Amino acid sequence: MTIPELYQLFVKHPIVCTDTRKLSAGCLFFALKGDNFNGNLFAKKAIEAGAAYVVIDENQTEMNGQYILVQNVLETLQNLASYHREQLNIPIIAIVGSNGKTSTKELITAVLQTQFKVLSTPGNFNNHIGLPLTLLMLQKSHQIGVIEMGANHENENALLCEIAKPSCGLVTNNGKDHLEGFGSLDGVIRSNSELYTYLAKHNGLAFVNGNDSVLLKESEPVKDRIIYQQNGQAKQLQPSILFSYEDQEINSCLSGDYNFDNILAALTIGKYFGLTPTQIKSGIESYQPQNLRSQWIQKAHNAIFLDAYNANPSSMELSIKNFIAMPGENKVLFLGDMFELGKYEDEEHQNLVNFCIQLGLKQVILVGKAFAKTSCNYIKFIETQEAADYIKQSNYIGYTFFLKGSRGMKMESLVDLIS
Repeated sequence: MTIPELYQLFVKHPIVCTDTRKLSAGCLFFALKGDNFNGNLFAKKAIEAGAAYVVIDENQTEMNGQYILVQNVLETLQNLASYHREQLNIPIIAIVGSNGKTSTKELITAVLQTQFKVLSTPGNFNNHIGLPLTLLMLQKSHQIGVIEMGANHENENALLCEIAKPSCGLVTNNGKDHLEGFGSLDGVIRSNSELYTYLAKHNGLAFVNGNDSVLLKESEPVKDRIIYQQNGQAKQLQPSILFSYEDQEINSCLSGDYNFDNILAALTIGKYFGLTPTQIKSGIESYQPQNLRSQWIQKAHNAIFLDAYNANPSSMELSIKNFIAMPGENKVLFLGDMFELGKYEDEEHQNLVNFCIQLGLKQVILVGKAFAKTSCNYIKFIETQEAADYIKQSNYIGYTFFLKGSRGMKMESLVDLIS
């Protein structure tokens, strides 16, 4: 079956499922395969649960007209999503980068939604599987798509661009994320710049942070650029960002100079799409951090700054500096291991410990096997549960906590214990 033929079925059955546990009646079920699962084994179950058709790449014992056999289910899903995107003549804004992608995506969405119907990447649907699933959520009523792209090795952003076909986009920054896959910071820069390569080739538009010399240089091949930068208009960065734009005074729930960059990106894109200063102000001020990212949580006796969705050396340093600059008494930092650093793991965890020592931080609790190997006098625990037991035995009253670590460390599990 060709992609245009499959697309006609998608038009009639516009819900795509990849998990029989979350299957919707009348959907198209794509039998994806991974290291630890094989969707082909659940094809019959999907039909029995109400799927209109199942797309498979392994022959089934029982085959009928509801089974669509293809060479590769994942590639078929990606090609279908790309074909669907081509049918919709709307702007697609791509967001790539090492840190701040999700916050920037949500800020841009919050601003644009004051005037347009926007589809924004849900949750972490930003990789080679999640991105096509996101695109297949696009409907004719949508006017703009805001698409986050997450890569962990070179050439992945290039693939995601070929699928999503962005008309414009931005790189938030280049940091030490996924070094195990990228190999080095240079590899990170090359990967993020794959967006610029795509935009240059297809006459797209790049929004570029003018304060970042690397982004300015890497984006030079893109003929159509809008360069934005901090221009001294920020009145305060702590405890929340307050700044002026045109005749508006805008007070965001976010804090720190790195979040001001994210806000400026949203402001710039809002202006490009014709929004008024009042609409931009409304969008930025409506954004509330959530999903374990830059969240302030007030407990009965303590305050918590939770930024535990993920972590890498660059985001750790920025977030710690921001936390230290915030108002608050008796600050305590719980830092969890940073994953996917490969051969740089020991070096980068020691660098971060040295960074904390240089800042003069005394109350730092390190959690994880990598931090356990560092040389320092800070309290260390191998498992997050050990840190939880430590908190239970401590009498924390009147403290301000910072929690951050890679996703697998589940540092958010400590929140409810800090009463």
